[in-house]
Parts: sequence; C-alpha cells; structure tokens
Amino acid sequence: MFTVLECVAVQHDREIVLLAALICLLGMLAFFHLLLRAEESPSGRKPYWVLVAAFAAGLSVWATHFVAMLAYKGTVPIGFDFSFTALSAVLAVLGFWLALNARTQAIYSPVISATLLTLSVAVMHFVGMAGIDVAATVSYEWGAVLGGFAVGWAFFLLSSCLFHRLGSWKRIVFPAAASILAICALHFTAVSATVLSPDPSISGPDPDNLGRLIMIGAVSGVTFLILSATATAALVDRYLVNLKGLVDATLDGLAVVRDGRIVELNTRFAGLLGRDETSLVGKNPDELFRAADGQPVYVPRNAPVEAIRERADRAQVFELAVRTIEYRGRPCEVMAIRDLTEKREAQREIEYLARHDVLTGLSNRTMFQTRLRQQIEHCGEGDEFALLALDLDRFKAVNDIFGHAEGDRVLKKVAAILDECARSGDVVARLGGDEFVILTARHTKAEEARLLAETILAMFALKMNAANDPTAVGVSIGIAVFPRDGKDDESILHAADLALYRAKMGGRGILAFYDPLMDQEARERRQLETDLRLAINRDELVLNYQPVLSVECGEVVGYEALVRWQHPTRGVVPPDVFIPIAEESGIIISLGEWVLREACRQANTWAPHLKIAVNVSPLQFSLANLGHVVCTILMQTGLSPNRLELEITEAALLKDRKATLTILTQLKALGVAIVMDDFGTGYSSLSNLQSFPFDKIKI
Repeated sequence: MFTVLECVAVQHDREIVLLAALICLLGMLAFFHLLLRAEESPSGRKPYWVLVAAFAAGLSVWATHFVAMLAYKGTVPIGFDFSFTALSAVLAVLGFWLALNARTQAIYSPVISATLLTLSVAVMHFVGMAGIDVAATVSYEWGAVLGGFAVGWAFFLLSSCLFHRLGSWKRIVFPAAASILAICALHFTAVSATVLSPDPSISGPDPDNLGRLIMIGAVSGVTFLILSATATAALVDRYLVNLKGLVDATLDGLAVVRDGRIVELNTRFAGLLGRDETSLVGKNPDELFRAADGQPVYVPRNAPVEAIRERADRAQVFELAVRTIEYRGRPCEVMAIRDLTEKREAQREIEYLARHDVLTGLSNRTMFQTRLRQQIEHCGEGDEFALLALDLDRFKAVNDIFGHAEGDRVLKKVAAILDECARSGDVVARLGGDEFVILTARHTKAEEARLLAETILAMFALKMNAANDPTAVGVSIGIAVFPRDGKDDESILHAADLALYRAKMGGRGILAFYDPLMDQEARERRQLETDLRLAINRDELVLNYQPVLSVECGEVVGYEALVRWQHPTRGVVPPDVFIPIAEESGIIISLGEWVLREACRQANTWAPHLKIAVNVSPLQFSLANLGHVVCTILMQTGLSPNRLELEITEAALLKDRKATLTILTQLKALGVAIVMDDFGTGYSSLSNLQSFPFDKIKI
C-alpha cells in the first residue's frame, strides 16, 4: 500500500495525475449517463446506446491510463509504440462492450459485470505496457498486481450494485465514483508493481520523442471527445429541464405511463391529486382513478372520458385523455387530466335550480309537469292517483301589509307543512306565487286523497292560527282523480283547478272534489267572457238610470247609471253574473271607461241641475292614469265636473291605500264629487271615512 502511495506521490507529476483523474471522472459520468439512456431505450435502439457507452468508457479508461503514464517521472526515459497503444484502446472499448452485453437479470449479474470490467482494464493496461519503448527489461511483482486487481474488482462490484439499486442522480454519481476508484486502484497498483531493469543492449526511445508527442495528441483528442459528449449530455439535460418547466406551467395535469406505472409527471398532475410528485412515481394509475368507461385508466382512447377519484371529503371528477407517444425512445402512454369537479357541481346546481323552486326547495312547474306525464304513462288499467291544487287564502294581504320578506317566510313555512303532510312517493310542487300542487303516488284512491287534504287543513289550522299570528294564512284545496276526472296531464290539471275554484268560491279554507258540472259552468263562464269582450263593439250594452230623489222636496236631483247587457241569444244577462266575470278577466277596465263616457255624454243633454253618479271598480283604481281618463272624458263630452259623482267601495282603499288616496285627491281637484258606496255592507271601517273628505256616504 505504501509502495503505491510512494509511486503516486514521488514518481508522478502531480498536475498531470490530476488531469488523468479529471478525464476519468468525466468519462465515467458520461458512461453511466449513456448506460442509463440505453436502459430506458426500446430493445431496437438499446445496442446502439450500449456501443456508445462502451466507446466512451473504454476510451476514457485508456486516456486515463496513458495520461497517467505521461505523468511518470522514472529514472529511465519511456517512449510509446503507436501500434500497441492503438490496440490497447480498441481492446478497452471491446472489453467494456462485452461486459455490458454480458449483463443479465440474474443475481450474479453484478459479479459478472465486475469481473469483465476488471479484465478489460487489466488487458488494456498490460497491452499498453507492452508497447512502451524503454532501454530496460520489464518485469512485474505479480502479488501486488493481483492485490490491486482484487481491490479494483471490489470497487467495480460496488459500482454495479449501486447502479442497479439507486435512483435519480445518485444512480450516475455514486457508481461513477466507485468506478474511478477501481480504475485508479488497477492502474497505480500495476505501475508500482512494474520493475524496470536497465539493459544497454536494448535501444531506448526516439531521441526526438516523437512517440510522446503522438501520445499527447491522441490523448488530447480522446479527452476532447469525452468533454464534447459530456457537454452534449449537459445541453440535452438542460433542454429536458426547460421542457419540464414548460410542462409544469400547463393548466392540465400530465403523466407519462410505461408498463402500467407512472414514470414522469408534471407539478399540476400532483397538485390536482393533492399528492407529492415523488409519491406518485411508480404508481399504477388505476390506484388513483376509476375511468367511467370501465377500462384501465391508462388505455389510449379516441375521445376524452370522465375519471372519478374518491376522496374522504368528496369525489373528484376529471376529464381524462390518453394518447400513445414515444418517450425516451420507448412507446409510452401520456395521460392528460383536467379537474371538472367545480364544473360538475355547478352543472348539478343548475340542473337542481331548473327542477326546483329556489325559495322553498320544492319541485317547480317544469319538474311537476315532467313527473305528471311520467306517472300517467306508467299507469296501467285500474291504476289511479289524485292531484291536489292548493291556493293560499289571505296571502296577498300578508304580502302587502308585512312586505315581501315576510311573505317569503310564510311561503317557506307553507312548503314545510305540505312536505310534512305528504306521504312517501308524493310530489309537492310550487307552481308560482301562492299556488301549490301535490301529485300523489300511484294507486291513491279518492278517499285517501280526501284524508290527505283534511290532514293539510288540520295542520294549517294548528300551525297557521290567525288569532295568534297576523301573518297566518289559510288554504283552499281542489282535488281531481285520474283517470276519472281527466286522462291526460292537461285535463287532470284543469279539473284540479276547477275544483280549487269551487273551494275558494265555497268560502275558502275547505276542500272540493272535481265535478263534471264544474266543467260545464267553466265553459259557460269562458263563453260569457268571450262574448263580453265583444259586447261593447256590438252595442249590446245599455245604461239604465235610477233616479235620485231629494228627501226634503221629493224632486229628482240626479240619476245613477246602471249598466245592462242585452245578449243576442241569452237575452238580458244580470249584472251580478257578468260584472264578476269582467272584474276577474280585467274587462272591467274597458267596460268602466265605456260606462263613464256614455253616462257623461247622455247627462250632458239633461237639465243643468241634474247630476250623474257612476260606479268605479276597485280594479280601475290600480291604474295610475284614472284621473287623466276622467278629465279627458269630461272634456270630450262637455259635462261639467261638478255634475259628476264617482262612487267607490271600501275595497278600493284596501288594495293600495296610498295610491288610491292620491287618485281620489286628483279627482277631487277636478271638481268631481266622491261618494262612499255600500258603507255598512263590507268592512265598514270608520278609519276609511276619516281618510278622505267624501262628499256623500251611501248606507
């Protein structure tokens, strides 16, 4: 051991020895880098990368040997034979090539590789030594040589084991360090064991030292090749690093799969899964996702599919696309994933809102109509079910008095009551405003529907007590039974609406079943409404005048205009029949304007002291331009405003008290007299009399 150290420290030029070590370092780093590239390549390209790796390793070992020989400062000058020197380089490359091709997957593979590598370096060394030109006899201390070979073999064995067991950059650096120690041990042990015995009979090297110059040139060339290869590898590596940075910047997660395992991935992929990158390398993608089509996740597909990742808190939904690419010289699958979780949640929210009422959470009209049609389609012979139409009583008053926020609270409470009363399989829906429906489950008999309606009425009486809660509302219920009352969705819904109308007309807060007579009445009512719309243009309406007498003198002081309808086929239609129809349909607006204009026109032909009284519907007071309409009619007919009396009921003050009082003030300013009509038959509130200076009160 001390002999080797003395040989290195005393008999060698230190700077040139360091140069040899640098050449060996670069060569081994390039060798293992190329060897790793060969291992990653497909079988068709692997032999080429093995040959390049053997070429780099053999030449670097050869260059290391001869640069170290150039550093030798012995007492006898040394020259080099070009033929043997070139042959040693060829043998070094060949030896490494054989060692690399002899590697197997067997447990003895590192031993075989270490043995062949040791023999390759030894053969290269002794062939090179056979080519030295020196005026001396060359002999060896074989014990020291064999000891050096054993040390070199041990380091080569360590290098082979490290290469097979380590990963990432360690797989290159540590095996390279062990190989450098093996090469140095072999070279310097063999050099220190070489004995040169001067012999005058043997000619020495060329005095011009031409062999040394050629050797320097050859070694320099080899060194340049090694450095070039290393620089090229560094540039390629830098390119790959830049490429990975670009891949990491993408919004999609990318992962490369080879042989069913993830070998590379970008930062986004790990981030989407909430995992560390290193923990995902080597994972089977099927352990991370479940493809919606049931195939393995990493199977290439023509179109993207959804993949589900189950987590403890929620399930993640990804869009998955898989393509086959060539990665590091081998066919691999690249997976691209995009997180669709928030998008799917938003879609589910939109779909929910499309089928449900936002305020109450009940089914909406669209959902109800769909379920109704489906239930009708699935009903067989003998099957029946009921449809309950519900309308809230006094809800509009609650909304007007307490505001929309309180109205919304009442609607939510109503929805909770209906949901509590509904049975399993029943569908509770809000159609809009204060209209609700309940679609009972199949096989529901009429009597069961009655019990359900009575339960709802009882629950309203319990939880909507007007004596304790001023916002309490009632409910009216109309019931229709399929297929008895209707055989399709429109007819059964129409029947339920008619039954609801009967319940409301019957006093509110009750239930009513559909009766075919209701349909006949409804048809007649609709026909009357149609005829009434045409009655004005057909001159079917006439005014009768009821005289108003003075109690003091008994003389006629004016008249009250009363409209009558002379129907061409029905004869005289009573006012208590067509006036409610006009108010419900809105025809009362045009009808009231016609009555006012006709009454003013005829009154203008009477004696100047006679006044005309005209009833004004509460619905007409919902028009902000009522004052303008009255003023226009007075101007067109020429009637003096002080001869006109407009009669209103207390109902007009209940709808929108402030707006109504504003209109009354405008009419009063025109000079028109305002009369409170039918006081004592309705609300009869003294506050209504105090709210405005009425000219007359009709009791």
